[in-house]
Amino acid sequence: MENAKNSLTETQKKAARFAKAMGHPVRMYIIELLSKQSCCYSGDLSEVLPIAKSTLSQHLKELKNSGLIQGEIEPPKIKYCLNRENWKLAQKLFKKFLQI
Repeated sequence: MENAKNSLTETQKKAARFAKAMGHPVRMYIIELLSKQSCCYSGDLSEVLPIAKSTLSQHLKELKNSGLIQGEIEPPKIKYCLNRENWKLAQKLFKKFLQI
C-alpha cells in the first residue's frame, strides 16, 4: 500500500478532494445554487436548507477547503461564491477520468 501512496499523482489527489467535497447531497445543492447566482450569504442558505446552522457551516467549510467555493467576510455575514477557476479544473479532471 505504501507504494500506491507514493505513486498517486497530484491530479488524482486533487480530483479525489473535489469528489469528497461533492460527496453529500447538501453540498451538491449548495454548488448548484451558487452556480445559478453570483454569490450567496450563509444566512440566506440557512433559510433555504432545513438543517442546523452548525451543520450548514460544516458543509460550507468542506466545500471551501476543497477550493470549490470561496467565502468573503462581510460583517456580520459571510458571502460565498463558486471558485470558478477550481470549478473548471474539477470539470476538466472529472471529464478526463470519466473517459477512461
